[in-house]
Amino acid sequence: MVIKVKLYGNLREKASRSAEGAPGMVEIEDRGIKMVSDVLNALNIDEAETSHLFVNGKYSGLRKKVKNGDRVAIFPKNMGLLYKWYFRREENDQE
Repeated sequence: MVIKVKLYGNLREKASRSAEGAPGMVEIEDRGIKMVSDVLNALNIDEAETSHLFVNGKYSGLRKKVKNGDRVAIFPKNMGLLYKWYFRREENDQE
């Protein structure tokens, strides 16, 4: 399973310096990743460091399931957005 992750702001530091491509882009290959929370764990990012999470462009929560080829975007606390006021967060029971 390959998940493409885009890290924003100071979370870019979590991306490997040897990673090719755009800054802050990471590809995770791991069959054990089932949810967004697993992506955070794989990158050693604490939930408290994040403000907003997106899966394939949709505002999502930690329990949102991910699958092969999904794109996950992770924003840090200092880049908080207003999404929580205007959009419903998708979790694992919503597709």
